[in-house]
Amino acid sequence: RVKKQIVIFKRKHTYVMTWLYIMCFGSFIGYSGSFPKLITDLFGYVKGCELDGEFTIGGSQSACENDGGIWDDSRTNPNAPNVFAFAWMGAAVGSLIRPIGGTLSDKFGGAKVTMVAIIWCTAAAFAQGILVNRTRQLDRPEANFGWFVFIQLNLFLCTGTMNGSTFRTIGVLFPPEESGPVLGWSSAIASYGAFIIPAMFGIAIKAGAPEFTFYGLGGYYVTCAILNFWYYIRPGCEKPGV
Repeated sequence: RVKKQIVIFKRKHTYVMTWLYIMCFGSFIGYSGSFPKLITDLFGYVKGCELDGEFTIGGSQSACENDGGIWDDSRTNPNAPNVFAFAWMGAAVGSLIRPIGGTLSDKFGGAKVTMVAIIWCTAAAFAQGILVNRTRQLDRPEANFGWFVFIQLNLFLCTGTMNGSTFRTIGVLFPPEESGPVLGWSSAIASYGAFIIPAMFGIAIKAGAPEFTFYGLGGYYVTCAILNFWYYIRPGCEKPGV
């Protein structure tokens, strides 16, 4: 039995599907871990000038210091959103949409559903990067909070959908004695997303450029789209109909 399971490591498609499963499951749990902290870091603080004991939001550091004030770029935002009111949404949305991704895959094919979701996910990642960049430049970042939540929930929707579609693809692509081990292997590797993606955001936030994490993930999704199309969708592909 062990020999039958080890054979999966000789299959090229084990590694292709692992790469794709990192995209969906890894991103899903990574975004779940990052979402609350992103809300806090992006919307929980404001920058401004303290002069004569009074804090004024906005302005420029040079003007503040020229007037004898003290510039503060990490003052608690009095209008910050309640993190606990929103932090649960992403994981809930992604989990609820997963069965729908599987149902759609049974009807249209897992690779095709995955392809649509990848395009959706890539667009959402780049859009979120642009929004985050613009939000960091605002004196009152909470003005963009609604858009931030909307796009982030789109990321949860598409990664949750792909959780279902790639699960179906693995079941069709491999024989029964191999599909379980492949899913176990790919899930184990993808689970590192729970650590890696929050770490990426943490590093990017310290560098003052959290949007680059979204851009990097968007670029990764493009590579997933290429692999998915090449092996499972294009005319003459190796494994059509999965």
